[in-house]
Amino acid sequence: MRFDRFTERAQDAAARAYEIVQRYGHTQVDTEHLFLALLEQNDGAVPQLLDHLNVDVAAMQSRVDEELKSSPKVAVYGGGVGQIFYTPRIRTVLELAQGEANRLKDEFISTEHIFLAILSERNTPSARILQEFAVSRERVLEGIKSLRGGQRVTDRQAESRYRTLEKFSRDLTQLAVEGKLDPVIGRDQEILRVIQVLSRRTKNNPVLIGDAGVGKTAIVEGLAQKINENDVPENLLNKRVVSLDLGAMIAGSRFRGEFEERLKAAMEEIQRAQGEI
Repeated sequence: MRFDRFTERAQDAAARAYEIVQRYGHTQVDTEHLFLALLEQNDGAVPQLLDHLNVDVAAMQSRVDEELKSSPKVAVYGGGVGQIFYTPRIRTVLELAQGEANRLKDEFISTEHIFLAILSERNTPSARILQEFAVSRERVLEGIKSLRGGQRVTDRQAESRYRTLEKFSRDLTQLAVEGKLDPVIGRDQEILRVIQVLSRRTKNNPVLIGDAGVGKTAIVEGLAQKINENDVPENLLNKRVVSLDLGAMIAGSRFRGEFEERLKAAMEEIQRAQGEI
C-alpha cells in the first residue's frame, strides 16, 4: 500500500496502527487499530477536533481498547509474531479517505480524511463507538473548518500548522477578561504611546526596547486590560493582543523545518484575522 500521498501525521497513524496490532496480539490491521492510532496522537488533528466537539477523547480511547481486547487473538505456530496483513475493510477506508481529500480539495490525505472515512462506515465497531459519542459527519466537517481556519492540506506537514496561535501563544485580552492579569501602575504614558502608534494608518508597529525586567510585558498587558475595559480608540475596540511563545515553538519541533513552518503558519493566521489580532 502506497503512502506517498499521505501527510506525515497520517503516515505516523498508519505506523502506530501496525504497532497496536502487535500490542494486542492480532495478525491483521483493521479499522479499529487505525482509529485508536488516530486517538493516540496527542498533538494530532483528530484529538483536537474531538476536543472542539466536547468529546471525551480518553473515554473514546477506552471504548476502542475494549473493542480490540474482545477481538480474538490468533496464535502463530513456530514462535514470532507472524506476517501482518491489511484487511479489505481498512483498504476500503483508506480509499474513502482519498475521496474525502478530493471533496475537500486537498492535495494530500490527512488524519481528518481518514477519520471522516471511518465515520462513513456502517454497522462497524468504530462507527458504533462514534455514534455513542454523538459524533456525526456534519459536526466533524464544521469542526474541521474551525480547526483549519481556511487552510487546505497542500503538503505533508499541513496538520502541524493547525491552530498555531492557540497552541503556541497566550491571548492576553482573554486573560484580562478572566481577571488573570495583574494591575499595571505607573505606565500610563507608555501605554498611551503604544495606543497612539497602533492607531496610525502607516508605520503602526510599536517596538518596546529595554533590559529584562524593566516592564515591557507589563505595558502590553496594560494595553490588553484597556482593550477589555473599552478604554481605547474605536479602531482598537474588540481587538486581541496575543503573546507568541517562540521558545515553545522551537522546543516542540520534531521534523526538519517544522519551526519555520509553525512561524509562517502563525503569521498567516494573523493575516487571516484581518486586523483583529
